[in-house]
Amino acid sequence: MPEPDHNMESGIKEIQLASFSLGDKLFAVDIMRIKEILSPQKISSLPRASDILDGVINLRGSVVPVMNMRTRFHMPARDDEKPGKLLILSLTRQTLALMVDDVLEVITIPVGDIKPGINSVADAGMEFVLGVCLSNERVYMILDIDSLLDLQDTLEL
Repeated sequence: MPEPDHNMESGIKEIQLASFSLGDKLFAVDIMRIKEILSPQKISSLPRASDILDGVINLRGSVVPVMNMRTRFHMPARDDEKPGKLLILSLTRQTLALMVDDVLEVITIPVGDIKPGINSVADAGMEFVLGVCLSNERVYMILDIDSLLDLQDTLEL
């Protein structure tokens, strides 16, 4: 039996998304999944090199893995000295910190205005995009944050 669509049952008509930038690209995540936004912290390296994680931070006694979103989307490193921001997210299995260029604004989007993601194999990282939306004439890619770390990545932690 198919899973019920909770958005339809609860009558949610709008969703609030926190937006962030990576270069000139705009992304958004469900604001309900964000625990906090931090300035960069000292990142401790992992015992074994990871393709997707820069390391871990100590967040009030909890060890939280840090994922550089530029690396995840196969983008070049920043060429300026600006420190960026850490988005602390609550995933299904754990907490994850996303290193982004900048955290922008909270946007409110009608659920019906969210379009399916573009499944283009050519665009690295598009497998993590749930959908796209427009706000103030700008296009935001909405991330499926639970897909950023697959089960194998979680087990390695």
